Amino acid sequence: MKILFIDTIHPLLKVELEKLNYICDTAYKKSKSEIEEIISNYEGIIIRSRFKIDKHFIDKATNLKFIARAGSGLENINTEYAQSKNIKCYNAAEGNRQAVAEHAIGMLLSLFNNLNKSDQEVRNGVWEREENRGLELSGKTIGIIGFGNNGSAFAEALKGFDVTILAYDKYLNNYTHQSSMENIFKKADIVSLHIPLTEETTCLVDDNFINSFEKDFYLINTARGKCVNTISLVKGLNNEKIKGACLDVLENEKTSFENLTKDGLTTEMQHLINSEKTILSPHIAGWTHESNIKIAKILLGKITSSLQ
Repeated sequence: MKILFIDTIHPLLKVELEKLNYICDTAYKKSKSEIEEIISNYEGIIIRSRFKIDKHFIDKATNLKFIARAGSGLENINTEYAQSKNIKCYNAAEGNRQAVAEHAIGMLLSLFNNLNKSDQEVRNGVWEREENRGLELSGKTIGIIGFGNNGSAFAEALKGFDVTILAYDKYLNNYTHQSSMENIFKKADIVSLHIPLTEETTCLVDDNFINSFEKDFYLINTARGKCVNTISLVKGLNNEKIKGACLDVLENEKTSFENLTKDGLTTEMQHLINSEKTILSPHIAGWTHESNIKIAKILLGKITSSLQ
C-alpha cells in the first residue's frame, strides 16, 4: 500500500509504517493541484490542516482507502462524501487531550493571577502588589461545553482545584458532571469550549449566548476560533458581561491554522491584543512534544488495525 504524507507529523509514524512494508511518500511542498495529479496512486493520506480535502479532491483520489488527520477536528475533510466512497476517516483527538486540558488551565491561572501583566511590569522595574492581587480558582463553577476527549480531560485535570463542574454535550448520554445548558447559563463563573467546528457551532458564542448567562463570566476557547463571534466577544468584554477571555484560537485564523488571514487584524482583534482581560496563544493548546508522539502512535494503531 502507498501512503502520501501531505503534512509533517512526528517521524515515528512514517518509520513504523515503512517497517510494515507500506510505501510512504511525502508531498510537503507540493500544492493541492499538484497533489491532485498524483493522488490516484495512493491508498492513504496523512494530513493536518494544510488544505481542504473536498469533493473534487476525493474524486481525483480513485484508489483512496483512508484519510488520517494528525489532530482532533475533521472540518477540513468532507467526511460525508469520503465515507460515501468507502474511504475511512481517522483523527487522533486522544493524542492531544491532556495537552489541551493543561493549556486551558494554564491560561486561566495566568489570567486569574495577572501573571502576564505582572511579569512584564517586574521586567520593566515596576513592583505593584495590590494592583495584581489575584483570584482563586477554588470555589468557582465551570461550565464545559462539549464533553468528548478534550472536555472530559479538562474536567479530569481540574480535580484538586475544588471547583464545581457542569458539562453539556448534545450528542452524549450518561456522562459525568452532566448538566443542561440552562443550568450552565444560571450558575457558571467560567465557560470552556471543547466542541468541533460545524455549521451548528459556528459563532455559537454570539450576543444571545453571552447575554443568556445570569452571572458575568470568563470564557476559555481552545476549540476553534470560528466558534466565537469576535465582535460579540469584544462587546461582552467592554460591557463586562465577559470578565476575561483565554483564547488559544481566533476567528480570523487561516484554514491551515498557521497564521491569521489578511483581514485578521480587525479593530476587534486589535482590541483583544491590547486588552489586559485576555490571554492569547497561537493555536498551541494541543501542541506539546508529548502530544506530537501520541498522535503519531494513535494514527499508527488506527491505520494498521483497519487494514489488517
